[in-house]
Amino acid sequence: MQEFIAVIPARYGSSRLPAKPLADIAGRPMVARVWDQACQSAASRVVVATDDERIRDAVAELGAEVLLTSPDHPTGTDRLAEVAARLELADDAVLVNVQGDEPLLPPVLINQVAERLMQDEGASVATLAEPITDVDTLFNPNVVKVVRAASGRALTFSRAPMPWDREGFREKPALLETDAWLRHIGLYAYRASFLRAFSEWAPAALEQLEQLEQLRALYYGHEIQVALAETAPPAGVDTMEDLERVRRHFAQNSSAA
Repeated sequence: MQEFIAVIPARYGSSRLPAKPLADIAGRPMVARVWDQACQSAASRVVVATDDERIRDAVAELGAEVLLTSPDHPTGTDRLAEVAARLELADDAVLVNVQGDEPLLPPVLINQVAERLMQDEGASVATLAEPITDVDTLFNPNVVKVVRAASGRALTFSRAPMPWDREGFREKPALLETDAWLRHIGLYAYRASFLRAFSEWAPAALEQLEQLEQLRALYYGHEIQVALAETAPPAGVDTMEDLERVRRHFAQNSSAA
């Protein structure tokens, strides 16, 4: 497999969980736990990209490579674009965006999304999805849905329950009859050339309505390859309840060890 770089964007500010990257999980900050997972992947290089000196200092003392990036980036993708520019990467270099609030992310998924992009030379981005098996998840606007073409490339993404079963959804169903629905997993691989272009595009109207930055790529004519995840990723950390769940996981596994 071609070499790739794993980049962990870590922003200090968070409306629901301030200073989230530095939240303690079994004696290590959360961003360090994410770094641990990324280092177990096949990435040739793992870089933490942050807007805050406190995060920089916390991971640098652990031996991580870290870049202090602009605090003005509206998205994690824009932060990765700065990383690609500062590292002077070739156009065909592959970067995987490993979100800084995924301390339980399986390294195999980092490898999978990178490899999937390398396999599809016509795609600018690759990402992952998994089947939706329950009605509440399908109708939850916080869960992003994706529809794929036969090639595996994304047709569109939405927070709405999509595709819409014209006959079966006259009322909210009790269960799902098929596996036609896919939940998008927010793990991305990008080509460096795409990141350079992305940072120069104005946000698309549909992107702003849905609050989904991947729609900007589709709007400007770029292809997104979507693979079915080899394993189901545990939920990330968005709230204090999520953080406590992850802390219990590490405490239990430490006790077992």
